[in-house]
Amino acid sequence: MEKKLVRTESDKMIAGVCGGFAEYFDIDSTIVRLIFVLIGLLSFAIPIVLFYIISYFVIPQENDFR
Repeated sequence: MEKKLVRTESDKMIAGVCGGFAEYFDIDSTIVRLIFVLIGLLSFAIPIVLFYIISYFVIPQENDFR
């Protein structure tokens, strides 16, 4: 089965972006969320927030493919 990057429904806290990245890279979603927070703190949050918002609109929802 081909791996696709999607926003997950089952492992989401806000919009499912971090859960989708975690499923795609086959790692724990908590690690992805911690990475997002650390990058946000180190870069004064503006770039990571913009990346998250853009990812929300660009990455399709999980149910669109099932």
